[in-house]
Amino acid sequence: MHLSETTWTDADAAETDLALLPTGSTEQHGPHAPMGTDALSAETIAADAADAYDGEVVVAPPVNVGISEEHRHFTGSLWVSEDTFRSYVGETIESLGSHGWERIVVVNGHGGNTDALREVCGAITRDGDAYAVPWTWFDALEFDGYGVELGHGGPAETAVVEAVRPDLVHEDRFGDAAAGAGDGFGQFHRGTNLAYDFAEFSDSGNVGDPGDGDAELGERLLADATAALVDLLGTIADRDLSRPVHR
Repeated sequence: MHLSETTWTDADAAETDLALLPTGSTEQHGPHAPMGTDALSAETIAADAADAYDGEVVVAPPVNVGISEEHRHFTGSLWVSEDTFRSYVGETIESLGSHGWERIVVVNGHGGNTDALREVCGAITRDGDAYAVPWTWFDALEFDGYGVELGHGGPAETAVVEAVRPDLVHEDRFGDAAAGAGDGFGQFHRGTNLAYDFAEFSDSGNVGDPGDGDAELGERLLADATAALVDLLGTIADRDLSRPVHR
């Protein structure tokens, strides 16, 4: 059940306490991939998992703008502060819980959101009326098994978009993307990252060669991520939500 597509009366009749909240970003992914890549991947996996799960699951509308200020030099990238993101996601989770959907998985597609999501889900679980966990799809997969690295706008993320919305991928720009790509996520020295902005280490805005992936790879990634989320939903559905007694 997708809340944005249903009526309140049908939502009221839903017999479930499970909900999914997709989160992503609107940020550059190189000259070849759409800025909505992260939100698209999270929304797709959430929808596929809800369909595949043996039971009813409520799917909330995606949070499309995340913690992405590091991409500010690339036109069109949008961002909010960590405080704003935590507040928005937290209050959305609380509203889901108020309707009885108290077991919530935040399905995340953007690495920059992960720390804030862990914090807000922990706070709500400890002090609120819902149990919430963050789940980032690419952290659930072992990329060595696919022969590629995750990158940013690289072969994995681009492949996912090619599998879902190939019309949004500019394959003729793969060469430019690879030529200007960064070698990694930052400039590291003695264990610390010296760079705060993506433009400091990537001219094209991406990390990795998008040409190393294709739609077939994207379908495998989506299928495996969906299966992992379905398995997680089963665990969350059976979890004892009582909290430890404070000593």
